[in-house]
Amino acid sequence: MSRIASRRLLAQSPLGLFPELAPACRQPARLLQPFSQTTHLQALNDPFTPLDSQKPAAAAKPTQYATPADDFVAPSPSLNPKAGRKEADNKIKSVFNNMINTNASQRLKKRSGLLETSMSSDGGIMSGGPVEQKFEEPHHFHINATRHNTHITLTSPARAPIISVSCGNIGFRKSARKHYDSAFQLASYVMTRMQDRGINPQIKQLEVVLRGFGAGREAVTKALLGLEGSKLRPKIVKVADATRLKFGGTRSKKPRRLG
Repeated sequence: MSRIASRRLLAQSPLGLFPELAPACRQPARLLQPFSQTTHLQALNDPFTPLDSQKPAAAAKPTQYATPADDFVAPSPSLNPKAGRKEADNKIKSVFNNMINTNASQRLKKRSGLLETSMSSDGGIMSGGPVEQKFEEPHHFHINATRHNTHITLTSPARAPIISVSCGNIGFRKSARKHYDSAFQLASYVMTRMQDRGINPQIKQLEVVLRGFGAGREAVTKALLGLEGSKLRPKIVKVADATRLKFGGTRSKKPRRLG
């Protein structure tokens, strides 16, 4: 049968009235599947996978990393330069408290070994309780940390200055005096000078006095707690904060505006 005859027979058959059905019969079954409203990544990559196995994967939970409480410092909403130093000050206070308690316990042990002695009527030696030592004024190690400089002064028990230097005395000029590095070098210089001049053996007790909230406050305390202050740490009996706080008084200077 020729091609023309076959086309005529096809045109006269009922299938010729529905030409849109002919291409549909020749389409593969996988293309006749209904569209899904969910996202199937597997179906896009492998269209022969049955729909039952195309289940959406469970969403992965975000990994929560634990942050150490000691290293975390909450950002302060305040513009006050003192606001963000609370955590650092608390750490320094706890270290100094442990140091002072350790030194006090060692002094008590030394005192307990000393016994009070007195002469009896027959000339013998009588031992009594522990010796009550009188209060002795300690040496003072003043740290004045301002916004623009750091001053360190060592005074005798009579409050007479022994050493008094600042960052400008060791070669730092202008804005270089206010940084952490300059204050740390100043503390190292002072402690080395105390060692060279033979002042350390004369110090029996030492009181550290902090003033101000500049960068030198933390720098000098780190030097005291480090290798530089190993000779002074056993003699520290007290740490005081002498920062001046204003209550009322005269009107403060207006804040500086930049930009």
